[in-house]
Amino acid sequence: QVQLVESGGGLVQPGGSLRLSCAASGSIFSINTMRWYRQAPGKEREQVARITSGGYTNYRDSVKGRFTISRDNAKNMVYLQMNSLKPEDTAVYYCNADIRPYYNAAYTDYWGQGTQVTVSS
Repeated sequence: QVQLVESGGGLVQPGGSLRLSCAASGSIFSINTMRWYRQAPGKEREQVARITSGGYTNYRDSVKGRFTISRDNAKNMVYLQMNSLKPEDTAVYYCNADIRPYYNAAYTDYWGQGTQVTVSS
């Protein structure tokens, strides 16, 4: 059984920084792409950033230059460093990953439970 658990959310003032972490645990043979999504109240969930197993990254336009996604393959972790935060970044942030739980399994999409990020003065 695979679990993704996010941490690091909280309340921060505009212009501040937060670092989100996501730990994948359980039966894991390999992890392909890892992603961060967010969902603000009354809005659809949107992809914020993704990183492939080889380290290729891309970001939605609104966070480019402010957010950085990274991963530690040895620890099955993915991170999101968020700088220069704005009130419009307020949302629940979710970790997502394509995980192969054992040798001859297909990659399956897994989600964390989310962590709240609130940007407010």
